[in-house]
Amino acid sequence: MLALRLARGARPLVQLRRLLVAAASAGTGFLLLCTLAHAMEQPGTGSVLRLAWCVAPIAATVHFAVAVARTDPGTRPRPGLSAVGLGPGRLMLLAGVSTAVACTLGSLLALLLFLHLRGDLSGLPFDGAAAGLLAADRPLPLGAALTLLTVVPFAASAVSAAALRPRPGKAGARTGDGSAEEPDAPAPAPSGLPWGVALLAAGLAVETYASGSVSGPGAGFRVPGGAGGASAGVLAGWALTALGLALAGPGLTYLCGRVLQAARPGAVRLLAGRVLQQEARRIGRPLGVLCAVASGAYASVVLYGGPRPGVGPLTALGALLVAGCAVLTLATAAVEARQSRAHTTAALLRLGAPATLLRGSAALRAGALTAVFAPLTWVVAELAALPLGR
Repeated sequence: MLALRLARGARPLVQLRRLLVAAASAGTGFLLLCTLAHAMEQPGTGSVLRLAWCVAPIAATVHFAVAVARTDPGTRPRPGLSAVGLGPGRLMLLAGVSTAVACTLGSLLALLLFLHLRGDLSGLPFDGAAAGLLAADRPLPLGAALTLLTVVPFAASAVSAAALRPRPGKAGARTGDGSAEEPDAPAPAPSGLPWGVALLAAGLAVETYASGSVSGPGAGFRVPGGAGGASAGVLAGWALTALGLALAGPGLTYLCGRVLQAARPGAVRLLAGRVLQQEARRIGRPLGVLCAVASGAYASVVLYGGPRPGVGPLTALGALLVAGCAVLTLATAAVEARQSRAHTTAALLRLGAPATLLRGSAALRAGALTAVFAPLTWVVAELAALPLGR
């Protein structure tokens, strides 16, 4: 009940982010139900492989839900809440419950849409419009459908609670007034850059080795919606490449901050570099994920741009979910970063720092990140698409 009251009393922007989480959960749930319908029509290994295609939308939706939970003011520690039993541990559980409510709403909407398009619910426009594609001639196993629909709410709530668990004494942790602690020295460098580079190289190597198995329109297994032609090895290479970019993102962001502070920096460069170092873990991973999505989109255009079958509606829905969640996650992480340094910004303004200093620092940070991640995305996309275009 407390989670529902906090959700009802939130600001419109917070409500919009929660509705976007529900929409992403609805899209992912609909993909899972369509996979179930395919398994009802054609049971076998192909259905398992189609279910594997849903892992990317599920991961993207969970990642976005966690980012929204981190910026939710309803789960932020405030003075006096511990006295009424709402300490950091209870707020962690509250974040998980709030995320589960939003994702469950989306799953229910997906179920209603699925039943409506099958023709099980009547009296609305487009009733039974996709009956042939959704196995309307067969009874729907309700238990299997509900099990699939609980995947996203359960995973999102569990990961959100784990991400917001109390971390006493850690730099950047939340304080009692809801702000983030500002450490006295630059933040330590993230340790995932070597692993990220190694996984990125391994993914490109696996994809190059496995690309020989893509020999024609019938090669590989089909994407939900009709497109096909990718072997399991190519998909494994894509997965390793995406994971490598996500792991390398914080380290690259931290290095951008160090480069900005090199060679006797002025006030603007020093501030921009320190902020990037402090926020490397917060915005670096969403940046890496967005680079992985962009490079994967380019490789997909190369893969499906030839004489192979066209991309179906479910494939387009899955791609839209992954890309949309990646962009929204980065935007949400940027909002969280701005909230975490609100006290520092206010202190600089009180000390007489001009507003042009803050705007120049923000523009310099954006330019430095673009200068590093845009060429990296292009290089990875070209290397990933090179073996597929042969």
